[in-house]
Parts: sequence; structure tokens; C-alpha cells
Amino acid sequence: MRIIQTQTVSDCVCRLAKRAGLTLTDSCRTALSRAAEQESGAAAFALDSLLENEKIAQREKMPVCQDTGMACVLLEIGQDVRFEGAPLREAVNEGVRKAYGEGNFRKSICDPLTRVNTGDNTPAYLHTEIVAGDKVNVTFLPKGFGSENMSRLYMLTPSEGRDGIVKAIVDTVRIAGSRPCPPVYVGVGIGGSFDGAAFLAKKALTREVGSHNERADVSSIEEEALAKINALGIGAQGFGGSVTALGVSCEIAPTHIAGLPVAVNIQCHCVRCEKETI
Repeated sequence: MRIIQTQTVSDCVCRLAKRAGLTLTDSCRTALSRAAEQESGAAAFALDSLLENEKIAQREKMPVCQDTGMACVLLEIGQDVRFEGAPLREAVNEGVRKAYGEGNFRKSICDPLTRVNTGDNTPAYLHTEIVAGDKVNVTFLPKGFGSENMSRLYMLTPSEGRDGIVKAIVDTVRIAGSRPCPPVYVGVGIGGSFDGAAFLAKKALTREVGSHNERADVSSIEEEALAKINALGIGAQGFGGSVTALGVSCEIAPTHIAGLPVAVNIQCHCVRCEKETI
């Protein structure tokens, strides 16, 4: 049994949040650069501007996007770990609170009815999974809501099958148009339950842009959906072109014989995700 102080988790969350607020992931930057090389006109200008924006953000230590997002924290906790200290959720929220204060990041979390801001960007969205081992894998994903608002959940019938899944993915991006600041990154959850599919879609966004599911049948859905999305012609920031999405990542889980849940979680061009193991 390995003992980990929850303060260690808090410090880790703070570090990751500060890094994520200032920079794109390597895979996102590479995908944007490739897209800029193949586009022309207004779309190429938009992509070049997005890449220049990140350079300025890193140089000036300023947020790479004004929407510094809802703090999404995913913890894979080894079953041989025991925590000591403040409750885990409190520790995570303290890490977010400190990072958003010290980083001068926008605080965007409020009560859904009164709209009163909590003032420190907490509480974080926290998801925990128990895995083998004695370590904790920490993932921090700041999720802006311009793209989150364009996400959808479909409860398909089993007979809609593979074609229905692809259609759901493409329709979600088509309906969103330019509103989620394309080129987008599309996370998809297939199977599970109503809520489980949504988490799978969120988890898919923590993968590297351009990666593929290890299952060939799922990978083929990713590839077909991406091709059809890029044929929509929405393009970077809605200026048209051949790159509307940088990638499509699907995660899958068993589901009930009577259902086919499909969740599509849209991420804008500003893919920010940091990971660390403690």
C-alpha cells in the first residue's frame, strides 16, 4: 500500500492547470500547422493567426484562449494507493483555485439558476477510476463552453448501427457550423449508458489529436467521420476550406442489448490537456 498526501494531488492539479492555460498540446499544434499548409485564402490566414496566438501566449505568459474553461480533472487511481489529508475533492478544487488565481485565468463557473459566479473556477468536474497499481494518473482538461455547448447525446436504436453512429457525429459538427471555433477536435463515446457515453466522449478528447482507437472497426468510424466532416466545407473559423476538424477520436464500451448511446463532445481548435503521474 502506498500512501499519497492529497496535498500532492492538489499541487499536481495546480501545475497542470497553469501549463494547460498557456499552451496547446503538441499534437494539436502539429495538426493546425499541417492544416495551414494545405489551406489558402481566409482559412489559411485564420490558421496562421491561431498558431501565432499561441506563440504570443507562451511568450507573454497569457492564456492561449480567453475562455480558460471548466476544469475537468480525470484521476486514474491505483487500487494500492491510500490517500491521507484533506478529502480528495477538496484537494483537487484547491489546486484549481490556486492555479486560476495565480495564473490570472478567467473564472467561469457559476450557479446554473442564479448565475452567481463562484469566484474561483471551482468546483472542478472530477471523474475517478480505479486501476491497477500504486500510482495516480492525473489529467487536466480545461473545457471551454463555446464548443461544449455544441455537443450532443444520441440514444440510437441498435438497428441504426455503424451508419447511424457516423451520421450522428457528422450531423453534430454540421449543425454547430462555425460556432465552436473550428477546426474542431471531436470526442465520441459509443455504448455504455446515457451518462457513460458522455464520459467516454470527454475522455476521448484527452487522446492525442490524430490518434486512432486500437480496434479496427472503431478506427474506421473515426476515419470515415473525419472525411465526411471535412467534406462539409465549414473550414477554419467558418471561412471554408478542407479542414473543418483536426481529428475524431472514439472510445467504446459495452451497452444494453436494447440501446446504442452515442455522445459527441466538441472541442474547439484550442486543445489544451496536460497529464502527470504521481
